[in-house]
Amino acid sequence: MDAIRIYGGNCLKGQTTIQGSKNASLPILAATLLIDGICEIENCPEISDVFHMQRLLESLGCKVKREETRIRVDTTCLSGCDMPSDSVGVMRSSVMLLGALLARLGKVCMEYPGGCVIGARPIDLHLRSLRKMGVAIEENENGFCAETTGLTGADLTLPFVSVGVTENLILAAVLADGVTTIEPVAREPEIRALCDFLSRAGARIEGSGTKRLVIHGVEKLTPVRFCVPADRIVAGTYLCACMCAGGQVFLKDAPVNDMESVLSQAVAMGAAIGYEPDGIVVTGKDHESTGDIITTGCYPAFPTDMQSPFMVVMALSGRGGRIEEKVFENRFRIVPELQRMGADITVHGNTAYVAGASRLRGAIVQAQELRGGAALVIAALAADGTSIVTNRHFIDRGYEDIVLSLRDLGADIELA
Repeated sequence: MDAIRIYGGNCLKGQTTIQGSKNASLPILAATLLIDGICEIENCPEISDVFHMQRLLESLGCKVKREETRIRVDTTCLSGCDMPSDSVGVMRSSVMLLGALLARLGKVCMEYPGGCVIGARPIDLHLRSLRKMGVAIEENENGFCAETTGLTGADLTLPFVSVGVTENLILAAVLADGVTTIEPVAREPEIRALCDFLSRAGARIEGSGTKRLVIHGVEKLTPVRFCVPADRIVAGTYLCACMCAGGQVFLKDAPVNDMESVLSQAVAMGAAIGYEPDGIVVTGKDHESTGDIITTGCYPAFPTDMQSPFMVVMALSGRGGRIEEKVFENRFRIVPELQRMGADITVHGNTAYVAGASRLRGAIVQAQELRGGAALVIAALAADGTSIVTNRHFIDRGYEDIVLSLRDLGADIELA
């Protein structure tokens, strides 16, 4: 049962609680490797990427226990530096274990990490930067081994902003000897969450939320309890679902302060947003857009993870528009699937031109990556007839139970 069946046409109504952030949970779980002791991470989403991270931690000797949304990580028995290839191969976030393991054990061997097929995303910049911190790395066609007698602080100037590289270098630097400066760094909310976690554990990090980080290495970190913030991308996904299907929903715990670009774009495309102390009320309205331009970029710009859901909104809008993808070069894999459902979209280079007022029809379509898969589910909610979205495992990487959440909001949806 690796598919979702959706019967289109139902308006959404009701409430759903936004889960903890995938993109914050993974680096924070990796960061527990830096701490000799027991950490408790609360509000961790029950998604396949987190399960894979748990397995990776266990393969390294950690004791990991989940109780509902809390994960308890005991690293006192950390011993290994080799990770199972089946978990590394399906989850690109496994690369962030590199910096943490080098800081704690001084050695790590791993295959090149996998993940969604949304672009090349080479790890050369990770390795190049770690070499400047005193790491010797031997590569082969399948993977690499990295080793150090002691990480040292360095002045690291990156050629472009990268969330993954920023996270990896933070994890390597907090226990390094001396001071590390990193710029330009990613400013995503998930980076701030990682810095908050490490700072509570005793790390000395200056500049969180800015383009430049200064990290003073410390001798050790101490165990902490930390609550993962809500997932801004999941909140944005259900916002788009309401815009496409119509109706009114309350997104409890939606992280409003981290969603400015998404919320402003939604309002420009016809949604009504009401702000409550513990979330937002979204009312899907008739789209009165006169043509929109969305350009993805690093935070605080419009997030690339929201590009596919908004493509569906744009296809249903009055005048359509265009989307310029400036983060990942292969993020338009959803287009042929939406065309199969009746959307009028053409792609030239990194730009998708979307003709609005499409009448979507039910079809059998294939998810090929996480956010595109969720966007196909959204499209099916607004389509005439029945749709089946295959490859549900991609969607499960980032959504706790998209079927149950949408069913609670009134969607006619089930596993297939």
